[in-house]
Amino acid sequence: MTRSLTLRQLEGLPEIQPGDDLPELLAAQVPAGPGVLVVAQKIVSKAEGRTARLKEVEPSARARELAQKVEKDPRQVELVLRESTRVVRAVPGVLICETRHGLICANAGVDFSNAPEDECAVLLPLDPDASAQRIRHRLGAGRAVIISDTFGRPWREGLVDVAIGVAGLAPLADLRGTRDRRGRLLEVTVMARADQLAAAAGMLMEDAPGCPAVWIEGLPPEGEGSLRDLLRDPERDLFRD
Repeated sequence: MTRSLTLRQLEGLPEIQPGDDLPELLAAQVPAGPGVLVVAQKIVSKAEGRTARLKEVEPSARARELAQKVEKDPRQVELVLRESTRVVRAVPGVLICETRHGLICANAGVDFSNAPEDECAVLLPLDPDASAQRIRHRLGAGRAVIISDTFGRPWREGLVDVAIGVAGLAPLADLRGTRDRRGRLLEVTVMARADQLAAAAGMLMEDAPGCPAVWIEGLPPEGEGSLRDLLRDPERDLFRD
């Protein structure tokens, strides 16, 4: 049977400000029927007040030392350290950290692009899964929500959107125990369904930078889960120090 997905940019959202009722604003734009709403992390963070002004940041001695190594503003490095549980790699121009959520990414997700004002950083939501759940609760049954962010990838060039928060959808599609077209049993195949949807939506967000939400139809949401499902157990991580 032929299946198809339809992706639609949600237009008409205002510039999000701290304290805005983001679930209500999104619900006003979402079409009727089941589907998956992918929301860019940045507007979630803005609505939740997850921003920081550099002029209010006092860098620690550790931040100043690390800033010299990575050739970055010590205040920016201080913000990154506050959002991190550990520094994974630090070389000139690059600071890779593990966030409190367990994500490993550049600058612990601290971002200055599209910030509400000059010298202001946007931080990741404190709990992206909870953020997704609040939006899903407002949208109602039959709808799932993915909070997405743009990440680089080891050993590959380019950036891609991934899921950092999930509600109303199993983040993984476990195909183990099923068979391929030739009847061979699949033993290890587990697809990152939430990441696949986030990446697809990211193409439309990139195409229209002022459109940070995408509605996806054609894949009825099933199951439940969270970001934790997408994070590999450190004991099974062959590349962790």
